[in-house]
Amino acid sequence: MDMNIRKNKKGIIYILLAAFFFALMSFFVKEAGELPTMQKCFFRNLPAVFIAGALVAKSETGFRIRRESRLPLLMRVGFGFMGIVCNFWAIDHLALSDANMLNKTSPFFVIILSIFILKEKPTRFEWAGVIIAFIGVIFVAKPTEGLIDPAALVGLLGGFGAGAAYTFVRYLGRLGERPQIIVFCFSSGTCLLSLPFMLASYVPMQPWQIGSLLLAGAAGSCAQFSVTNAYQAAPAKEISVFDYTQVIFAALLGFVFFSELPDIYSIIGYVIIIGVAIVNWIRANENAQA
Repeated sequence: MDMNIRKNKKGIIYILLAAFFFALMSFFVKEAGELPTMQKCFFRNLPAVFIAGALVAKSETGFRIRRESRLPLLMRVGFGFMGIVCNFWAIDHLALSDANMLNKTSPFFVIILSIFILKEKPTRFEWAGVIIAFIGVIFVAKPTEGLIDPAALVGLLGGFGAGAAYTFVRYLGRLGERPQIIVFCFSSGTCLLSLPFMLASYVPMQPWQIGSLLLAGAAGSCAQFSVTNAYQAAPAKEISVFDYTQVIFAALLGFVFFSELPDIYSIIGYVIIIGVAIVNWIRANENAQA
């Protein structure tokens, strides 16, 4: 029991670090100013290519990829690319906390997509959680004249892409694929996909913009490895709720550096979505102890 408690505490610390680093990544992406989204995407992922690549190169099996992992890896790269592009675009057009909250709808998309990819059937309780969470999304998105804000819609699409990508990460975990390979393939694949678009619309950058994007990449790399260590240390159902602290970190950074203050509707949306996550977490632990 003591060993499990220690592992859970370790997992919580890592997931809190991941939430902070993801919020920091979003901050540096926004701080880079008005640059094409694909350009931001390329430079954000470039440091991770070298960091993950070095870890893979030092491993016993090197860059060898399991045959059964190749298609799921491609799907993880494709959906992850869609998720990060939409998220970065939303960061430039929404308050930092709102963009992060919409991206954090990904766990609920995981529940839906797991039906088809992982053959996991959600319970009625989980379906209810998804529905209530999307009510929270409506408060964050604030539809006007019957139509959702385009920026919020893109942010929500980013949450879907991230959810699909995480579902394939779980699938790859079942296959026994190494975390370093998963991170390396995602980072290098995203750089390759964004490179043609970046070259077509490249905007010369000031040194501080390059620095901001490289810092975003370093923060993103730390976040990805923190997430990996977190879920290796403790079950997802016991620690995933702490990932929502990213919204709090993002709100604080947005307030201090960009003078962004969430309105009452966004705050209501945050409470609903985070509340659903907490209830799901409590129920999952009760079921595990039963």
